[in-house]
Amino acid sequence: MKKIIAYCLFLFSALAAYPQFYLRGSIRDDKNDPLQNAKIRLHSTGVQAFSAIDGSFGILTSKLYDSISVSMDGFEPKAMKVKADLWQYITLKITPEASFKNRPRLISFSKDEKRTKRFSPYAGDETYFKLVENEFVNADQYPNTGFSLNVNKAAYSNVRRFINMQSRVPPDAVRVEELINYFNLGYKAPAVKDDFFNISSTLTECPWNVKDRLLFLNVSAKKLDIENKPPGNFVFLIDVSGSMDMPNRLPLLKEAFQLFVKNLRPVDKISIVTYGGTVGVWLQPTAGDEQEKIARSIEVLTAAGDTPGAAALEAAYKLAVANFIAGGNNRVILATDGDFNVGQVSEKALDELISKQRQTGVYLTCLGVGMGNFKDSKLQTLAKRGNGNYAYLDDLHEAEKVLVHELTETLYAVAEDAFINVKFDSSQVSAYRLIGFDNKKEAVQDNSSDLDGGEIGSGSSTMAIFEIVPTPRMVLGNDIGDLNLKFYPINDTVPDQKLVSYCIPGKPVPFDSAGNCVRFASALAMFGMKLKESPYMNNANWENVQNVAEKAADRTQYLQNDFLLMLKKAISIYEPNRKKKKNKKRTEAASAR
Repeated sequence: MKKIIAYCLFLFSALAAYPQFYLRGSIRDDKNDPLQNAKIRLHSTGVQAFSAIDGSFGILTSKLYDSISVSMDGFEPKAMKVKADLWQYITLKITPEASFKNRPRLISFSKDEKRTKRFSPYAGDETYFKLVENEFVNADQYPNTGFSLNVNKAAYSNVRRFINMQSRVPPDAVRVEELINYFNLGYKAPAVKDDFFNISSTLTECPWNVKDRLLFLNVSAKKLDIENKPPGNFVFLIDVSGSMDMPNRLPLLKEAFQLFVKNLRPVDKISIVTYGGTVGVWLQPTAGDEQEKIARSIEVLTAAGDTPGAAALEAAYKLAVANFIAGGNNRVILATDGDFNVGQVSEKALDELISKQRQTGVYLTCLGVGMGNFKDSKLQTLAKRGNGNYAYLDDLHEAEKVLVHELTETLYAVAEDAFINVKFDSSQVSAYRLIGFDNKKEAVQDNSSDLDGGEIGSGSSTMAIFEIVPTPRMVLGNDIGDLNLKFYPINDTVPDQKLVSYCIPGKPVPFDSAGNCVRFASALAMFGMKLKESPYMNNANWENVQNVAEKAADRTQYLQNDFLLMLKKAISIYEPNRKKKKNKKRTEAASAR
């Protein structure tokens, strides 16, 4: 008994010497909205905590009086003295840079004042952004140029849809960089295990302009270990409105998600939110090893009602946040034709909605389907602002490519807010033009617009092509410029921006000696520019495109063979008399014999 009393006295004296306090409070923005995932650091111990969904936080401390630092991406950091027995009401102010977040964002930037005026905003009831094609920039005046690495792949399958319908493609539906990067060309894993990226380049002749050269920049992201992928918290947000009641819409999506479910692990969890007339949680969070239950819930979905897409997005994010996995892959997967006809339906309103939701740490992947009233521009907006990606599913093969074969590229990111800056040496390069990465008209016209970085998927390869005009004094072998890649690693314990630098060698190789990937990418660029009716193709014709493509294509690759087939169909649409002329010449030659 004496021992117990002695122990209690010791314990009380220890507590008196080292008192414990629970410092609590809440963090909000200047509109009094709660801020989740704000970082709070206690100065006396260095302990860190993060605010919850309602903005609240709590930290144990042995001091009645202490000081803390509070920080969050997009807000001004704040340091303050605190008294541990009082509730802390903390307001963070948005930074001047972030105050422009709802303005149109650029995906490429250089200080070129001239912009083309040719726009084709839509095809029928389908909507596309009005794009401004990049023009040549004087390297002596403006040596610096930048572009986002957020390259989606939706444009390729969307273009294929039009061509399979024997229809011309709306020029603004053609995003050349997406055609090129659909194929993941020239992937080279980083040589060092802990490196995030491998950067390589090729300088060669330009097949459509013999006076110029093409510079290919290839950025390959590291691959995550398949066995050690972070656990997934996936919320399927499925459009079941009346507009989805067609074979190439909801039925296709159901098959696509069934493919995805087969690859789930026990550590993953799936929730389903549906919207069609009303918004509701169709499937509560379910472990990945309950695949039969998940598959059944998908199979019985039917389409009916209007499209309250904005309300559905808010519900899906709320569910994702409620089941948030720290250090995991928290993602909403939106599947729709983009036809939001109830609630916030404009691109601007959706931009503002998603910009707010991205602060939760939940990413967004958009899967588009359908034709006739397809809203490409809305899905582009959501994916860009949701710090995610966007794919268009025109058939089950494409669904399998996106959700099975390229699963980690599509749904598991290694870096975010990634963008590249290239500074050309004006003694080597007279002028340059970035092919693709075209900006929206309104972003170009808004002088306050800034560059919008992007999410980079595991094992992805992003290729950018510059057409450059060499100077008369260009010295072969000298570097022609410097490249800086800036990004933030995903789930990094210290959210600091990283930098990778690369010197661009000026060692040109003949076009016929360049690698197959480089030459095939050239064919894709030519194909895209022909569809856009670009003035920069000079006198290059469809036959030139076909010659380059057929010589470069890897016939063992299904996707590259698919492109050759699509190219032939496109030629028959854009040059319908070409086959007749060939047949006439053959007949005349046979008669002469």
